[in-house]
Amino acid sequence: MDNFQIETAQNISINQNVAHITTRIGSYLIDALFIIGYVIIIFFIMGMLDMSPDMKYMSFYMLFMLPVFFYSLVFEVLMNGQTPGKYFNNTRVVKLDGSKPTFGSYLIRWMLRIVDFSLAGGSVAVLTILLNGKGQRLGDLAAGTTVISEKKRITLKDTIASDVVEDYTPTYPQVTLLTDDDMHTIKNVFKDAKRKRNHKVILKLHTKIIELTGITTNQNPMDFVDTVIKDYHFYAQQ
Repeated sequence: MDNFQIETAQNISINQNVAHITTRIGSYLIDALFIIGYVIIIFFIMGMLDMSPDMKYMSFYMLFMLPVFFYSLVFEVLMNGQTPGKYFNNTRVVKLDGSKPTFGSYLIRWMLRIVDFSLAGGSVAVLTILLNGKGQRLGDLAAGTTVISEKKRITLKDTIASDVVEDYTPTYPQVTLLTDDDMHTIKNVFKDAKRKRNHKVILKLHTKIIELTGITTNQNPMDFVDTVIKDYHFYAQQ
């Protein structure tokens, strides 16, 4: 359940780094602390004003509880798929293709929270996430979303690949037609596009590199740009 691969309409393969179940529980607990803190403050203020929680002032209490009721929906919409809990744990709600969810997607997730979390003490959500393989609770299944981790995972394979530069075999010698300024721009645009999951920008970058170098390739746009960057780095060290 750590990750799964999807392919976009532009034939770009993307590995989704699914947030671990314990991380999601941790985010939920952090959000719960924020909500509890808010409720304590409200009751404290109402107590100071001598407004006891009885029918006389019930409308005021209901009004002040609206932020609690809409907590996850409002924050996910305003913070691009994050609540404070998700922010602290570097997780985010995204569509299965890596794009930003629509308001309708956030709304569906929020509406099904009562099923996922309120019934059986949240066990429905936990069981669904564990069995699904893509980090989806019922709300995510209905909305076509998942929760990913934005923490960069460095593996032994990554370390070895970065250390053994001399064993690297370049694919496109035409990258030497690019300038240092070209490569600096390519790397920055590529990094930003991957972070924002902007597939259209990566596709345009792929087209522009081919235009500048005349390279013929069968690689998908994301792998191609990544290879070009590595090849240029290899030749620059020679």
